[in-house]
Amino acid sequence: MAERVARVPGRAGLALPLPAFAPGSGGSCVPCGSTAAGAMAPQRRGAPKAHEGSGATERRRPSSMKSVRAPREVWRKWPRASLLGASATLVALLLWGSLGGDDGVTEVLAHRSEVLPGRFIEVPCSEDYDSHRRFEGCSPTKCGRGVTDAVITRDEARRIRSIAEKGLSLGGSDGGASILDLHSGALSVGKHFVNLYRYFGEKIENIFSEEDFQLYRDVRQRVQLAIAQAFGISTSSLYLTKPTFFSRINSTEAQTAHDEYWHAHVDKVTYGSFDYTSLLYLSDYLDDFGGGRFVFMEEGANKTVEPRAGRVSFFTSGSENLHRVEKVHWGTRYAVTIAFSCNPDHGIADPAFT
Repeated sequence: MAERVARVPGRAGLALPLPAFAPGSGGSCVPCGSTAAGAMAPQRRGAPKAHEGSGATERRRPSSMKSVRAPREVWRKWPRASLLGASATLVALLLWGSLGGDDGVTEVLAHRSEVLPGRFIEVPCSEDYDSHRRFEGCSPTKCGRGVTDAVITRDEARRIRSIAEKGLSLGGSDGGASILDLHSGALSVGKHFVNLYRYFGEKIENIFSEEDFQLYRDVRQRVQLAIAQAFGISTSSLYLTKPTFFSRINSTEAQTAHDEYWHAHVDKVTYGSFDYTSLLYLSDYLDDFGGGRFVFMEEGANKTVEPRAGRVSFFTSGSENLHRVEKVHWGTRYAVTIAFSCNPDHGIADPAFT
């Protein structure tokens, strides 16, 4: 999926472990205090000075020289110890940044405060499509990623979000990521999925309305048209494909692998039917939730999309668009993933109310 919510069955991802800084390691300042204390410890005074010629001076001189030499040696070692400690800390911080940070996001492709009529970036196509049947006039030959705020209004996004809220009120994952698929009926419930149409039966008619499903179909068609225009293909050559679903993500700790939505992945690799992926955001970054940005992963120059209600992000599904979603730190993030295939055999119908 585009944002890999709830790790729908069949998804693969890469987990990057965070380094653990144990007390006393280079990343900890615990031993620094003890070293400093040792350097600053008061030196014991020697015995009272003897009279010249008594012989006591000669006997005590080696001990006296040791007492002078000791603090000097400690002070010589202290700068080196401090330098080594600082270097180890710096290395640890760099390691944490490379493994545990948000992949070094360096450029915002679409800021939450922008209202974009359309922004498109073309990228070279990967070879992922070569291992699948190609369809003339549809299979990607022009690859890239786009963002627009001109396809779906914020009011429509609010109404679409209410569909997700009503459906997910019937269940929800025990972890931080829940899905609702109106096509297959898949709904997260606890640590599992149920078919909401079979599980709830006629009660569904009291949850959704025909107007809900009609709005969902209208939105899907407009997203499909936007993708076709951006990539110069016919809308009739695109087929809605599975999984297409709503996602709700919050900061609750993951309970199963399906809750681990944050792993990097390629949609075409995970779902062979995907040729074009799109996401319609239904909530606002930093107003409704923190974290949860969409990240296109590129070496040294990751690009991020900041969700905004009504914003549509779309892209070709191959590894030219490797991506991930940041972990949500607070609040609740809603979106709907809408995927398209060039293969009519992989097409699915719009959901029907009856």
